[in-house]
Amino acid sequence: MHTAASLLAILPYPEIDPIAFSLGPMAIHWYGLAYVVGILLGWAYARRLLANPSLWGRSMAPTSQQLDDFIVWVALGIVLGGRIGYVLFYDLQAVIENPVRALQIWNGGMSFHGGLIGTTIAMLLFARRNGLAVWTMFDIVAAVTPIGLFFGRIANFVNGELWGRITDVPWAMVFPTGGPFARHPSQLYEAGLEGIVLFLVLRFATHRLLALKTPGTVSGIFVIGYALSRIFVEFFREPDAQLGYLAGTGWLTMGMVLSFPMALFGLWAIFRARRAAAKLAT
Repeated sequence: MHTAASLLAILPYPEIDPIAFSLGPMAIHWYGLAYVVGILLGWAYARRLLANPSLWGRSMAPTSQQLDDFIVWVALGIVLGGRIGYVLFYDLQAVIENPVRALQIWNGGMSFHGGLIGTTIAMLLFARRNGLAVWTMFDIVAAVTPIGLFFGRIANFVNGELWGRITDVPWAMVFPTGGPFARHPSQLYEAGLEGIVLFLVLRFATHRLLALKTPGTVSGIFVIGYALSRIFVEFFREPDAQLGYLAGTGWLTMGMVLSFPMALFGLWAIFRARRAAAKLAT
């Protein structure tokens, strides 16, 4: 039971203007910049991976020019998939009642799971069009995705959205849109786990374990790592108001439901990669 005193934030929320700067009548938001910076840094890191032939072995990596062309495809997959995914997974009833809401990205924003589906479709189409190995494309994108996740979660924090559940931990904060209650800064938990920790795990896998030589392994590690991180943070994150907790459990959220099959897929991807490598070795 939370006391009135425990609901007072110990750490002040740093109220940062969601608008980074303005160009005449056009307002540039931190949220949009986070997507741009995440994609560009991911592209730069992917080019570094491609420039290191010792990481690839028999795995045929795309050329730098193909990677440059792919960035447009992946950007569209992230944005369109992320928004469509949010509408379908979290806000469908409201959009049915008011279809214009689907275009109002300030109402809910983006869904990672939707962005993942959109990016996967973009990778499949691009690989088929350019004669590239699909699993190798998956691995490249998986290796760089934590960079975008980190900046995206920081942007969520700046916007004061997707905050956590009420708590009395010393680092709790009162968010402008979260009522007068101290809450977990769950956006920062996600930035740390999905961004920093997962990036370091994947970097170890690519550079030390040489996992890129076994196409599908990096993808599997990423999917498992994200799923476990998301499921863990969901215990601290406030569920979307329009959905709440599912099945009357008081703990199960849509984020968990979407992440469970991801973990299973990741295990399958690693198993498939090891089996394929064993066949090549015989």
